[in-house]
This record gives sequence, structure tokens and C-alpha cells, in this order.
Amino acid sequence: MEEQRVLKVGDRVDQKCVTCNEERGHIVASVSKTGKITRVSCPVCNSRVPYKGGTQRAPSAKTGAPYDRALTYRRGQTMMHPHFGEGEVTAVIETGKIDVLFADRLRRLIHGHG
Repeated sequence: MEEQRVLKVGDRVDQKCVTCNEERGHIVASVSKTGKITRVSCPVCNSRVPYKGGTQRAPSAKTGAPYDRALTYRRGQTMMHPHFGEGEVTAVIETGKIDVLFADRLRRLIHGHG
């Protein structure tokens, strides 16, 4: 029998973003005392909305190329990080820094350092 994972603040779930109008991974922002997700945050537009019952993100069949800090990434690209697994670039923060949404949480990585 497979155990169902208990989601907590900072975990990733899929939901259609009402602001961006796209289905994407959101960050769990709040959980009720009974363990139900109540609010999620979009890592692209930073909107914080009620959770509508999307699904937990599973790794896709189409994985990105291995992460390479020497490459330059753009928003929407996927990558496979050796420690964090599959991730999607949600924002280019400044020269040399990107935010990447992984299954466990949003992480800031470097890029374009060759």
C-alpha cells in the first residue's frame, strides 16, 4: 500500500493561476490545523490565492537538460539538478541569479558563470 504524502507549507502543488491564466506549480502558503491546504502562492506573479484542489506535481516524462551553472537560463525552462531533481525557472532575478521551482520548494541558483 502506498502512503499518501502529507503536504506542508513550502511544498509544490499544481493549480491554474488566476492572474497568469496558466496551469503551473504553486507553493503551499498555508495549511489548516486538519492538514488541508488553504492558500497557495504563484512563484511567477506572486499572487496568493485559495487552494482549489490541484494535484501534487510529479516528475514529467519530458525532463530538462542537466543544470549547468555556466549556461544562461530563461523563465519557463526546465532543468534536472543533481541534488534537487527536476525544476522550472520561474524568474531571472538579476545578472547571474535565477529562481527555480523544485518539487520541495523554490530555490535561488546561479547561472551564466562560465
